Amino acid sequence: MAVTLEQCWHAVPGGTATSALAATAALERRGDLSLVGVSARHPGPPPAPFAPTVPTRAMALPRLALYESWHVLRRPAVQAATGPVDAIWATGGAVPPRSAPLVVTVHDLAFVHRPHHFTAKGRRFFAQATRLARRDADLVLCPSRATFDDCVAHGFAAERLRVVPWGVDQRRARPDEVDGVRRRHGLDRAYVLSVGTAEPRKNLTAVFAAFARLGRDDVDLVVVGPRGWGEDLAALAGHVPRERVHLLGFVPAADLAGLYAGAAAFCYPSLFEGFGLPVLEAMAQGAAVVTSAGTSLAEVGGDAVLLVDPEDHDAVAAALARVLDDPRVARRLGEAARSRAEGYTWERTAEQIAAALHEVAA
Repeated sequence: MAVTLEQCWHAVPGGTATSALAATAALERRGDLSLVGVSARHPGPPPAPFAPTVPTRAMALPRLALYESWHVLRRPAVQAATGPVDAIWATGGAVPPRSAPLVVTVHDLAFVHRPHHFTAKGRRFFAQATRLARRDADLVLCPSRATFDDCVAHGFAAERLRVVPWGVDQRRARPDEVDGVRRRHGLDRAYVLSVGTAEPRKNLTAVFAAFARLGRDDVDLVVVGPRGWGEDLAALAGHVPRERVHLLGFVPAADLAGLYAGAAAFCYPSLFEGFGLPVLEAMAQGAAVVTSAGTSLAEVGGDAVLLVDPEDHDAVAAALARVLDDPRVARRLGEAARSRAEGYTWERTAEQIAAALHEVAA
């Protein structure tokens, strides 16, 4: 089976790379599929956190040429790099030609609902990828029911769609790991945590505005994630006392688990998500989560999180204050979050993906 993994080389790999790598590793552990990754031509491997765990073969073309050729000319076939395969799983945005039975993951249709959050080039790319997935895929995998319903509303045949939620690492950070992370990053006070690529869709404006509205001098704000585009973190942070904000950038997974576990609250008022891995990661570590109502995040979090209108900064601040002011509320949410996250395993994700690949290859 061929698996497209080109997003691992993107400047900001994001959730599509994280989910693809974790799901691919879980598929490997099953032992019933032989997997080979597919990428564009590169001078070297991707950064270590995003290195594929399966053998990966490079196509002859660099990324931009490969994506354009796949989407316009519908060639070259992935078999030019991999040799014969029984099926192809396209895990990111680009949709290769159907040179074998094709399974495509559609993460979301955010470009339709929030077009101003994408460049003109990005909108064209995702529109073409969506059209090709709708036309050529034997099966389309959606990480949430929200994305499933969105795909149906935009012309996908429901009988070719499958809801396959992402999983989460179930190992909880130990107290000594939490203490170590806090020391390394100079986190001496309680903190509100936000995690995600800095881009308009993540709505960091609401995070900073809500934190400023708290008006507390005993809690800091910690922002984790790579710089994307369209967000000036320095300008946003300028509205909060400098010593109260910690902009950590990208941190390794081991540190991230400790940061989630040590947070007094986790704030993720994203405007649109196909799933929302950071919310699930925070839940798995027992964090008290404040996130967006009316999105897939509500589907993931259920009644184990506090749901707010992400564009109502006062509402976000009030939810954070509720957690910070009442340890009983924080404890109840954390326990409920851990319990709910236990149902989201990468093993279950891999089982459903394997079933889809076996189905189309039969």
